[in-house]
Amino acid sequence: AYKITKFTVSTMASQYYQEMQESFKNNNKSREFPAHTAKVHSVAWSCDGRRLASGSFDKTASVFVLEKDRLVKENNYRGHGDSVDQLCWHPTNPDLFVTASGDKTIRIWDVRTTKCIATVNTKGENINICWSPDGQTIAVGNKDDVVTFIDAKTHRSRAEEQFKFEVNEISWNNDNDMFFLTNGNGCINILSYPELKPIQSINAHPSNCICIKFDPTGKYFATGSADALVSLWDVEELVCVRCFSRLDWPVRTLSFSHDGKMLASASEDHFIDIAEVETGEKLWEVQCDSPTFTVAWHPKRPLLAYACDDKEGKYDNNREAGTVKLFGLPNDS
Repeated sequence: AYKITKFTVSTMASQYYQEMQESFKNNNKSREFPAHTAKVHSVAWSCDGRRLASGSFDKTASVFVLEKDRLVKENNYRGHGDSVDQLCWHPTNPDLFVTASGDKTIRIWDVRTTKCIATVNTKGENINICWSPDGQTIAVGNKDDVVTFIDAKTHRSRAEEQFKFEVNEISWNNDNDMFFLTNGNGCINILSYPELKPIQSINAHPSNCICIKFDPTGKYFATGSADALVSLWDVEELVCVRCFSRLDWPVRTLSFSHDGKMLASASEDHFIDIAEVETGEKLWEVQCDSPTFTVAWHPKRPLLAYACDDKEGKYDNNREAGTVKLFGLPNDS
């Protein structure tokens, strides 16, 4: 029985591999869209895939509407007094998103009114943010390694945890009963939620563990590290299933496709690696001219939004382009 399962998986995988190769051969165009006046730190799709938000060093967030094969800028969101380092959307409400800034606040925005509906003061300069799968809580991490849990309705702090290690990315699991942190010692720390009691610390990488993402199916999560490796973990067993090692630089950003079958990872390498999750095979690579800071697969289609450290023009190398890019567009578009 084991042999049959193994065979079936590899046959299915190769079928998917062929389909996606075929798809990307006809749809491998990237387009860029002006978004900001400085470096873009973060891109994220709304849960329905209609909108893409971006956060930038220029202290603003921008929201685009996806129309067929292009992004049309809808609004610019001003109010933060410092860089917008990370943002995310409400898991089930496509109208709300939240931004984390170095100005010691987080802001919740509503795209229907284009207004900030809440500004929550926090203790430090915020660098990481995530919204719980049940939509009730927002967790924000700052430069002093404090993670604050904020009630998404009352906008009041529910809990605050000071960690004794460098906290990088943070995330709930899909079931909302565990909270994960990646840290500067190469570990993944897992806490029970909402009790926030330590469950386990996994030595995941020999160096700084930078980013973490859960796949939409809840089967795996992936971590990216300064050792240039991406590791894939089984959520139930908490064991590493495989590693992806095509990048040469610290892995900055990760994203699973909507079906959980592809994983995009990026770094200072001048390409984004797109891997097939079940085999680790390279499905495609997206060529870039500079380091990539953020990648995000569309929640329904094989479209990848990303942002690089691009400079404006050939002659003025100091001006940042502030563009958002979209890969996976039809070649004839």
